[in-house]
Amino acid sequence: MSVVGIDVGFQSCYIAVARSGGIETIANEYSDRCTPDFIETLIVVQFQIITNFKNTVHGFKKFHGRTFDDPFVQAEKPKLPYSLHKLANGSTGIQVRYLDDDKVFTVEQITGMLLSKLKETSEGALKKPVVDCVISVPSFFTDAERRSVFDASQIAGLNCLRLINDTTAVALAYGIYKQDLPAPEERPRNVVFVDMGHSSFQVSIAAFNKGKLKVLATAFDPYLGGRNLDEVLVDYFCEEFKGKYKLNVRENPRALLRLHQECEKLKKLMSANSSNLPLNIECFMNDIDVSSRMNRGQFEEMSSQYLMRVEAPLRAVLEQSKLSRDDVYAVEIVGGATRIPAIKERISRFFCKDISTTLNADEAVARGCALQCAILSPAFKVREFSITDVVPFPITLRWKSTTEDGVGSCEVFSKNHAAPFSKVITFHKKEPFDLEAFYSNSQELPYPDHTIGCFSVQNVSPQPDGDSSKVKVKVRVNIHGIFSVSSASLIEKQKGEVEDMQIDSEPLVQNEGRVEEQEGPSVEKQDPAAGGSKPKVKVKSIDLPVVMNSIRQLDTSVLNDFVEYERQMIIQDKLVKEQNDAKNAVEEYVYDLRDKLGGVYEKYITENDSKQLTLMLEETENWLYEDGEDQPKRVYEEKLEALKRLGQPIQDRHREHEDRPRAFEELGKKLQVYMKFLDSFKQKDERFMHLNVEEMGTVEKCVSDSMGWMNSKMNAQSKLSITQDPAVKVADIIAKIQELEDACHPVINRPKPSAEETSEVNEQSSGVHAATQAKEGKGETKGNQQTKEMQMD
Repeated sequence: MSVVGIDVGFQSCYIAVARSGGIETIANEYSDRCTPDFIETLIVVQFQIITNFKNTVHGFKKFHGRTFDDPFVQAEKPKLPYSLHKLANGSTGIQVRYLDDDKVFTVEQITGMLLSKLKETSEGALKKPVVDCVISVPSFFTDAERRSVFDASQIAGLNCLRLINDTTAVALAYGIYKQDLPAPEERPRNVVFVDMGHSSFQVSIAAFNKGKLKVLATAFDPYLGGRNLDEVLVDYFCEEFKGKYKLNVRENPRALLRLHQECEKLKKLMSANSSNLPLNIECFMNDIDVSSRMNRGQFEEMSSQYLMRVEAPLRAVLEQSKLSRDDVYAVEIVGGATRIPAIKERISRFFCKDISTTLNADEAVARGCALQCAILSPAFKVREFSITDVVPFPITLRWKSTTEDGVGSCEVFSKNHAAPFSKVITFHKKEPFDLEAFYSNSQELPYPDHTIGCFSVQNVSPQPDGDSSKVKVKVRVNIHGIFSVSSASLIEKQKGEVEDMQIDSEPLVQNEGRVEEQEGPSVEKQDPAAGGSKPKVKVKSIDLPVVMNSIRQLDTSVLNDFVEYERQMIIQDKLVKEQNDAKNAVEEYVYDLRDKLGGVYEKYITENDSKQLTLMLEETENWLYEDGEDQPKRVYEEKLEALKRLGQPIQDRHREHEDRPRAFEELGKKLQVYMKFLDSFKQKDERFMHLNVEEMGTVEKCVSDSMGWMNSKMNAQSKLSITQDPAVKVADIIAKIQELEDACHPVINRPKPSAEETSEVNEQSSGVHAATQAKEGKGETKGNQQTKEMQMD
């Protein structure tokens, strides 16, 4: 079973796997460990966003769970080179050109395509199927956004064991290898983790003990990242080029994308160099080359409005955790934007300590995801390390009935409450009722809709005596950070034996005291207003159905259709790739053979044949760009075979001519060695006197035959032109060398018997000789006795 961690960033992705006793970040087919978040008909490399910008989707991560009318989506829409559309359910759809037709895909489908590609990359590196994985999400993602990402993983055919917060994954990658963490009963080690990537800024504080990680608090600025600083540079150069070169860059999407990429490169260079740096772009617009300059000081001054926002999340996370700066052991930074000196300086100044960069800024999240996957996977044995995350936003539950007046609300999970976690709420109802879950503090929510979902508790009826029934509802935030009403049960009173039972007059929130994966029986809190115990009755628990209506959750049938469509797309993409590979193979063979016909192959083909083959290559090249532009894979394979029937013999003659002398030279050396050995044997060299004469005769015959074979083949080859097929192939010479080795090598390398072995052989020979003589003497005596007896008769 494979263990894979996937960091799906706003701009790029990283994949980490657990193997060979450690965590390794794997590379894609372009030998790059960073895979861009770009989707085309097939996944593209980064430079293709320029050449096919209208059909290359990027920057879609924050569209998860959002409607088309969402203010963030509408603000992003003008910046995108592709089209957004409103779907029937109000969600955001993305239009692309697929199989010569305009199609609109959901954000889940687009992310599913990306995850399918990352899955393929993982399987190529691991050489085995990939199913289980852990995927990272920003800590500020709401319930709807997390459900959307989880659905995307299912579309890709992945079994997501956990959606883990980015900073929690970083904390795991930091802490699991530490050998000097405090013991469980000691004061924990508090570490701040700062993650500023392309488009968001996240901060968390985690408390570490041996074998234990507990997130204390999280804070974030979802709209602050390296992207904002890129846009500062883009805005500056757009204005400069408008005045200097009379170019309106924003009217040309391709030029604007190129400028974004060049500004990002310039920003990275300024992080390492404070001097004046050039920006040069050739054939930028209308065949005009543009150039400018920028230095770090000027850049920081222009970016001051964004740099000022760095401290707010740092201050918030410290206040929420109720820690002082002195309680912080270290400040670890990750994410590409944290390499900017001005950002590092502000973080260091706020915490009054040097920042730490012991983690890989780009790969730490993916490595933490892989570690979490290994912990959750039964196929891997990992040291025990518990992880307790937090709920990023407070969650409130509101209830109401159709006819009853029982309407109210209570906060079930406060901000930074431990997660995963389960709680039980007790109601007294006579009829079915609805529960609405929503985020309490809508002001700090980076999402326009604070509703999580509605849950209908059904089949609720009054007790036989007409009293309200006691209904226990279990709510939970699961391992993915997703809220749900997991179960509901009705406590029915019955006549018979009695048992103690507290009937609450008001709804009561109770804590089971266990995370959801290890839930146990709840310990019910007593209502202080009850005064004393109620009459004792016998009760039984009846499970009640709960109907969920989550906000923009994909229906099961729709999700299954998307899974099937993704499977068909993978098959289609494979066919298209095979077709393109077959076409490229023909094109590559045409160019390669034509180049070599005028070079290394020139003397291995007659002039007339060369002209005919060159003409055929030109006709094939013209066909590729005309009628052969879009042909089935089989047609390209047949074209390649036709070309190889003419080109392969030339290639073979060239290879044989180059390798044949070395092969004959090797055979000649072997023959010389064995001939020298035969001469030594004939001269009765003591080193070879232990060898058998018959075997030496076999060796001599093999050497003689091989010598004759070599001479005859060399004579036959010398009579041929190099434009003709060879009389002997290198493979035949190698086979003859092997035949000679098999016959001669075991004989000449047989070790000489030791003196003891020779003595034993002589003794055995003497014994046999004596026994023979005794037998012959005994036979002679017996014969004499018979003769004497005959004479007496």
